Amino acid sequence: MYDEEQQPEHGPLAGFTVGVTAARRADELGALLQRRGAVVLHAPALRIVPLADDSELLAATKEIIDQVPDVVVATTAIGFRGWVEAADGWGLGEQLLGRLGGARLLARGPKVKGAIRAAGLTEEWSPSSESLAEVLDRLLEEGVDGTRVAVQLHGEPLPGFVESLRAAGAEVLPVPVYRWMPPEDLGPLDRLLDAAVTRGLDALTFTSAPAAASLLSRAEDRGLLDELLAALVHDVVPACVGPVTALPLQARGVETVQPERFRLGPLVQLLCRELPARARALPVAGHRVEIRGHAVLVDGDLKPVPPAGMSLLRALSRRPGWVVARADLLRALPGAGRDEHAVETAMARLRTALGAPKLIQTVVKRGYRLALDPVTDAKYADA
Repeated sequence: MYDEEQQPEHGPLAGFTVGVTAARRADELGALLQRRGAVVLHAPALRIVPLADDSELLAATKEIIDQVPDVVVATTAIGFRGWVEAADGWGLGEQLLGRLGGARLLARGPKVKGAIRAAGLTEEWSPSSESLAEVLDRLLEEGVDGTRVAVQLHGEPLPGFVESLRAAGAEVLPVPVYRWMPPEDLGPLDRLLDAAVTRGLDALTFTSAPAAASLLSRAEDRGLLDELLAALVHDVVPACVGPVTALPLQARGVETVQPERFRLGPLVQLLCRELPARARALPVAGHRVEIRGHAVLVDGDLKPVPPAGMSLLRALSRRPGWVVARADLLRALPGAGRDEHAVETAMARLRTALGAPKLIQTVVKRGYRLALDPVTDAKYADA
């Protein structure tokens, strides 16, 4: 008998496939997911323009050196460090740090504070919420009329932030420390998009708003936007590292899941709870069967199942205990054509993969059914 308290050998994400759209820190996120058992499909949805090649950053740096701003808002640690490193490369590092030291430095969060202090500077204030909106509220409450405010952008323009400061009378100098561009090779992104649309993914992770916007834009270019949105609304879990990242998806009517702390670790922990909770678990022939993305847990043992077998099992699980006709199962098989023999072949492979032939019963001249156990069903209903 299966003991629900026993610790499984597989990770909590075993049997699930998770898409990763990140351009940076993708290896770290992928490793965290794989360590917990997930199959990871990675395709960067964007690329970062190298800092030293960015003429706009050079121009903004020279402008700050020529006329020190009253306030400097640092939004990301990697951006702030990259800005200082780029200035060093141009021979302007010491001058830039000198000017920044004479301004009021506001840091969006603790990582940015660390980058500022590593550069030998000290921030005046940082919000506990790590929210740029709180930084904006503070500046507007203090009053910015007639002040110069330099804002380090974090990959894309911040129109709401910048326009609010300008409307309040500030002169705003955007500092484009790094910029997002579409990936040079769209092949991996297209494969990730195809996997999402065909439900080959169980979850899709986003760690930046530009990545989410880029994926939506590519889907629109390929005429797949409606299909992608349907997948994200109904079947594929869209997991965002924080509320800012989620904005492009929410604008399209997609509700996302987000961790309480906006970090990669909590994002992975969130998926470790969300995906198993959404998996279909059924009491079948005295066994506990949990249907995951590309595998099945039978009494806690992980059983990898071929795609055709998973299609059949999902069709049977929609009406557990009821007979499903071969013709209906044939329609569930991707690209099976009209030969019902394909159902028999896929069913034989499914039974072999599950390792418990009695889970699925053949009903002569009618079809197949999951051998649902009403007694066991009642036990799990009370659990």
